[in-house]
Amino acid sequence: MFPYKTTIHLDRKNKQPLYLQLSNQFIELIKENTLPSKTKLLGSRSLARLLEVHRKTVVACYEELTLQGWVESIPQKGTFVHANLPLLQQQNFNKETEFSKKEVTGFEFYKDKTIKGKSNAIATDFLSLNDGVSDVRLTPVQELARIYRRIVNKKSSINHLSYGSTYGNIKLREVLTEYLNKTRGLHITKDNVLITRGSQMGIYLSSKLILKKDDLIIVGETNYVSADRTFKKQGAALLRVSVDENGLNTNEIEKLCKRKKIKAIYVTSHHHHPTTVTLSAERRIHLLNLAKEYSFAIIEDDYDYDFNYNHAPILPLASHDTNANVIYIGSVCKAVAPVYRVGYLIAAKEFVDEAANLRGIVDRQGDALLELTFAEFIKNGDLDRHIKKVMKVYKARRDLFCKLLKEELHDFFQFKTPIGGMAVWVTLDKKYSWNTVSEIAKKYQLDIGNWKRYDVANTKHNSIRVGFAYYTEEEIYKLIAILKKVMNEMLIESVF
Repeated sequence: MFPYKTTIHLDRKNKQPLYLQLSNQFIELIKENTLPSKTKLLGSRSLARLLEVHRKTVVACYEELTLQGWVESIPQKGTFVHANLPLLQQQNFNKETEFSKKEVTGFEFYKDKTIKGKSNAIATDFLSLNDGVSDVRLTPVQELARIYRRIVNKKSSINHLSYGSTYGNIKLREVLTEYLNKTRGLHITKDNVLITRGSQMGIYLSSKLILKKDDLIIVGETNYVSADRTFKKQGAALLRVSVDENGLNTNEIEKLCKRKKIKAIYVTSHHHHPTTVTLSAERRIHLLNLAKEYSFAIIEDDYDYDFNYNHAPILPLASHDTNANVIYIGSVCKAVAPVYRVGYLIAAKEFVDEAANLRGIVDRQGDALLELTFAEFIKNGDLDRHIKKVMKVYKARRDLFCKLLKEELHDFFQFKTPIGGMAVWVTLDKKYSWNTVSEIAKKYQLDIGNWKRYDVANTKHNSIRVGFAYYTEEEIYKLIAILKKVMNEMLIESVF
């Protein structure tokens, strides 16, 4: 029998719940092939006795592993490591080197010697649909202001008023290193961290370094519009693969890799933008294996990692990457407020160094005092407390929005309740057109927005992304009531 008792170690002083500690250790054992595919796991009662924990802890662990796709429960037989998981190709390492610096990438990128060393919303009377933004009314302005005032009142603050590092404030880099290692399962040092002004800067810097004219990058057939624009601006050719309930189709990616030289893959693995689906565990490992085999970069945009309502957030691709193929991009803009342009780019030191050089000629540095504020905000636990607070609010809003959408407008719209994020992917019945909906909506002072942006080439999804997090419950009732009037008027017009 597998030596569970000597292999698994639970820290009861750790703030992380025991079931998550247990599930994360199971994931590591599966990734390392210590527990190969089809391995039968110990029964919940037996494992609970062995580890001296409550049976509910083991049950919750197995449920989490099942939700993430690592294991499967077979009735009357037991719980098994998922049969379809491919073996993750990894570099040889041990515990002593696991947290060592990543110096060299596992993919090619362009270096430019000429830069080395140099260090909307429009207010209207309309109610507008958005594609998933936070409610700025919930921003912890007073907490941030108190921290900011405390920092600027220190005599040492004068040291941060001049030019600083293009990498970002060192204290924030150190705090983020510790925070991301704990919460995202990363194995990085501060040398792997570049502070950016939000996720978009990270996407831009990555595309500038990886892509040149006619280079190939793979994206979803539906994809984040700003990322598409960034890659096209660089002159790259976008190859699109289908997106289903398990995320990007990695089998299609593999077929493209066999025929063409792929430089990069762009993926929003946690909640695909715009459809909100999650990349399955099987496809995550498949994609990482393809990146190693074909030496392409994975640009992982984890824009709303913290917002997951049905279970714990799924660890990013970057947490499973031992070959330095992943560029991990995120920000605090979604969690706190878009105005705070504080984000990060995580990659091998070699890539971060070059990205810092490039950043230096487009944005000399960030706001050191704001970065110090967020370093303290994160370190003190204020960010985690804020996320827990707004998560409850956003979950209630999601539930109400989806409930009303189903009850009042099921004849017109199809959708699946998202497990996380701040938006719903809504498909309009093909009998109707968003153009018509948009025109009628204006009569009721409702702005649908640029619904065409979700369609690419000849693919017409007849779907848009509708955010729910921004609206209060009262505003959600109002929004659904207006939409119902719009759709009923459209129905009358279509009859005549």
